[in-house]
Amino acid sequence: MSEKAIYVMRPKPHASRQRACEAIMSAPDGYIVTIQPPKRSLEQNAKMWAMLADLSKQVVWYGLKLSNEDWKDVLSSSLRKEIRTVPNVEGNGLVVLGMRTSKMSVRMMNDLIEYMYWFGAEKNVVWSEPEEAK
Repeated sequence: MSEKAIYVMRPKPHASRQRACEAIMSAPDGYIVTIQPPKRSLEQNAKMWAMLADLSKQVVWYGLKLSNEDWKDVLSSSLRKEIRTVPNVEGNGLVVLGMRTSKMSVRMMNDLIEYMYWFGAEKNVVWSEPEEAK
């Protein structure tokens, strides 16, 4: 058995479910099994970055033009019910400990995209579509 195996659960009856069961039954003692919802899709990721670029080009936030990455931090931290900040290493500023979009589930990413649509509508953002993969 290799070190790591990932099985995507397809609608029943699908062979991937049987293979996952077989892998669990043959796993050595001490191995760990995790069942989790899928992570964000590539389409969601492309959509998010296209929207962040639109915000970056069209919205001034408290007198600043923010980068795509800055907008990602602002918006993803807005989804959290609890915001955590810590002083930076030099002690002359704060760091917001935000969410990692790469670890978001499909559902959480949908929530973020919907939140971005709402925020953009409040700021009269004209949305573009993500570039198609060539």
